[in-house]
Amino acid sequence: MHPRSIPTGRRTPRAGVHAWTSASACALGNAGLHTALREGVSGLTRNDYPDSGLDTWIGRVRACDNHQVEESLQHLDSRNNRLADLGLGLDRFDERVAEVVDRLGAHRIGLIMGTSTASIGRTESAYAALDNDSFAAVFQQPEVHNPHSVGHYVATRLGIQGPSMSISTACSSSGKVFASAARWLQLGLVDAVVVGGVDSLCLSILHGFASLELVSTRPCRPYDAARDGINIGEAAAFALLLPEDTPGMELELKGFGETSDAWHMAQPHPQGRGARDAMRDALRGAGVTADDIGYVNLHGTATPANDATEAKALAEVFVDPVPASSTKGWTGHTLGAAGIVGAVTALDVLTSGHVPRTLNLDTPDPTLSYPVLTASTTTTRDHVMCNSFGFGGNNCSLVFGRCT
Repeated sequence: MHPRSIPTGRRTPRAGVHAWTSASACALGNAGLHTALREGVSGLTRNDYPDSGLDTWIGRVRACDNHQVEESLQHLDSRNNRLADLGLGLDRFDERVAEVVDRLGAHRIGLIMGTSTASIGRTESAYAALDNDSFAAVFQQPEVHNPHSVGHYVATRLGIQGPSMSISTACSSSGKVFASAARWLQLGLVDAVVVGGVDSLCLSILHGFASLELVSTRPCRPYDAARDGINIGEAAAFALLLPEDTPGMELELKGFGETSDAWHMAQPHPQGRGARDAMRDALRGAGVTADDIGYVNLHGTATPANDATEAKALAEVFVDPVPASSTKGWTGHTLGAAGIVGAVTALDVLTSGHVPRTLNLDTPDPTLSYPVLTASTTTTRDHVMCNSFGFGGNNCSLVFGRCT
């Protein structure tokens, strides 16, 4: 079967974007993110994650260190769920969801979460504190030690009783939540969907990526000639989606593209074919051309292979280049949360017109086939794109735009 999931000419499902927010190393909430992007304030710091000692930089959400979930949810406690809880309280997001729950009913609200590690950090701690080969009483948390941990937590925290699903396709996980939510709305399974992505720092991820020789000892430099790897970050981000014909909507998900390279477990297709097809499908589904896009938020991890293949794909899709940048220099690579963190960034560009540069890009790689922003700029176009590409060639591109 051809990897493109959307037949030529078919308009993809759409969804109105009612609310959104994020918590990352560079900022808490939408206003903080906009300020950080405009002023070039990075959230990356030298790795000081407990018991790690790895020589690298990380995107640590300091506010999560001492954040506590409410007493009734203590049985679901983990760093990942605390990070989710922190994000839900920003920009009145939980209150906006509560208003929709009251109006539509808890059973008519769906939830789709993207994550790559869920609460594995809590499981690491449980194994480190084994009591006679068993988890100590404080770690007896069956609803935490599983891949749906954060989905269960968010549904419980928000009082959502509709269908709930977790997507774990590595770094494209929380890009794909938008596509699935739009399908649910089109099919009438629900009347609203909360989508999100949460991944937190843990030893397995830090040292796992180090074992793959993908971690940089310096702040990451996407698309730079001297780029040599990623910085791991953590983040929680959420959006509330409603049917596209809901009155009062100003922004919407207009198109998406999902492909699977099936080329290699960890390496992208050398020619970027899956990434190219995902972007083309997103444009076709949105009913726009490459020239209509005012900004592309790149996956841009700062590994030699990722940036080179994404640049090849971009050059095929955008023959006349449009402004594009990677924001990993602000947040680090937030893995399963990267897709929606990029989407929230793209939404900020759409609403403010400010297009951020690529932080730490000092010497653009002359061998790359697509120019990437080294200085901030502005845009007045009505559409933006967000890319997220994961291990195994799991690719997702999203197109957001103003409602017409």
